[in-house]
Amino acid sequence: MQVLDRIESFNKFIDFEIESFNKSLLHKKPINLYAPIKYTLELGGKRLRPLLALLSCDLFDGSIQDVLKPALGLEIFHNFTLLHDDIMDKAPLRRNQPTVHKKWNTDIAILSGDTMFVQSFQYVMQSPEFCLKEVLEIFTKTAIEVCEGQQMDMDFETQSQVSIAQYIKMIELKTSVLLAGSAKIGAVVSGARPEDAQHIYEFGKNLGIAFQLQDDILDVFGSKNLVGKQTGGDIVSNKKTYLLLKTLNIADRYKKEELELWMHTKQVDPNLKIEAVKAIYEYFDVKNLAREELLGFYNKSLAHLEKIPCNKAKKEALTAFTQNLMDREN
Repeated sequence: MQVLDRIESFNKFIDFEIESFNKSLLHKKPINLYAPIKYTLELGGKRLRPLLALLSCDLFDGSIQDVLKPALGLEIFHNFTLLHDDIMDKAPLRRNQPTVHKKWNTDIAILSGDTMFVQSFQYVMQSPEFCLKEVLEIFTKTAIEVCEGQQMDMDFETQSQVSIAQYIKMIELKTSVLLAGSAKIGAVVSGARPEDAQHIYEFGKNLGIAFQLQDDILDVFGSKNLVGKQTGGDIVSNKKTYLLLKTLNIADRYKKEELELWMHTKQVDPNLKIEAVKAIYEYFDVKNLAREELLGFYNKSLAHLEKIPCNKAKKEALTAFTQNLMDREN
C-alpha cells in the first residue's frame, strides 16, 4: 500500500467511527446534553490523535481493528478539552464556527464536556484485554497532565515572569502529551517492545511541541481561514506565547516598554493592538526565531522515529504524517 493510500485508508476508518458515534447521539436525551457533543465532533478537525494511534499500531504490525475504539476515545477526549478550553479562553470561534458556549450557553458546554470525558473512557476501555491496564495507565496519566498544562497556562496569565523553559513545559503537558500518549497507546495495543513504545512516545511528544510552536506563529501570522479561529487572539488576551516571551527576552529597553504598555493598556481597539504588537515581533524577526525553535523539536521527533526497527514503508507513512502536520502555511 502506498504511503498516502495508507493514511487515506486510516482516515476513512476514523471517519466511519466518528460518524457511527454521532449517529448514536441523534435520539439521545436530554437533547441539550448530546446535541453539543455531536456539533463539536461534526466541526471536523485534523483527527491527528486517532490517526497517530492507528499509524503507530500499524508501524508495529498490530491489528487496526484493535485500536479503533481507543483511538475514537482519544479523539472524543481531545474535543472535550477544546470545548472546556474555549469556555476558559472565552473564545467565540472554533474551526470558523461558534463555540459551544456561544451557540448554547456556558452551563450546557460544561456538562456536555463532562459527558464527553466519560464517553472517552468508555471507548478507551475497549482496548484488548492483554494491554487494557497499561492503556488505561497511559490514558489517565495523559489526562491529568493535560489538566496540569491547562492550569499552568491559566496561571501564566497572572504571573509577571514566565521563562521560555516554563512555557515549553506547559505546552508539553497541555498539547504534546496527548499526541505522545496516542502514539504509545497504538504501540502498546500492537504488542510493541517497551523500548520501541517509548521511542514512539518521545516522537509524539517532540512533534507536539513543534506543532504548538507553529500554532503560536499561525495565531499571529496565519490567515483566519487557515487557523479556524480569531487571528491575533493570543495578542488580544495577552497570552504568554513563545513569540511574546522571546521578544521580551531580546528586546531593548524602549521596545520592551512599548510591548508591555500594549499588554497592560485596557479598553484598546483589538485590531490596533494586534497590528502594533505584530510590528514589534517583525522588528525582532521573532517569527523566524520561533521557527528555529520548533525545527529543533521536529528534528528530535524524527530522530526517535529513526531508532525504531520496522517496515520501511510503514515508517514512511509516519514521516509523511509529520510532514503534513508541519507544512501548514506560516
